Amino acid sequence: MFTSVLMIEKALTSADVEFVTTLHSDEPVTFHVLLQPRGDQADRLLRAIDDVALGELDEAVREGKVPEGQDAVAPAERALQVSLVALRAAGSQAAGRLIEDHPLDALQELVDDVGADEVIVLTEPHLVEEFFHRDWASRARHKVGVPVLKLFAHTPED
Repeated sequence: MFTSVLMIEKALTSADVEFVTTLHSDEPVTFHVLLQPRGDQADRLLRAIDDVALGELDEAVREGKVPEGQDAVAPAERALQVSLVALRAAGSQAAGRLIEDHPLDALQELVDDVGADEVIVLTEPHLVEEFFHRDWASRARHKVGVPVLKLFAHTPED
């Protein structure tokens, strides 16, 4: 059985589930999912810059209306549960949890605990962080000791 740690930011779409569950052909995969609720106001500026850079001006304007901090925990828990149900429905084993602090430390701990074969980071584009190699995938490559695959999440209309 192949073991993947999957870091996500939002609920997986059906396209995301199909993509990650077929990466290893017919080999059975166990997923350990980590999801971090939206950060605090300090992250809002980076998200807005990304939205503007991607031409998504409406999204940049809405950044102030998206729950953050403690208000983001309940929606994140729902997104995690939706993702786990979808992975299981696709025939994979799946467990997961929210990340409370320090996502890369949580990632390293989980990779070690489950003996992961790989890490898959499935996020929306983060142009500013990616440019400076401060995104999760770039930073994880120097930390976890297993291959790290970076994929861009689908949006529901993709």
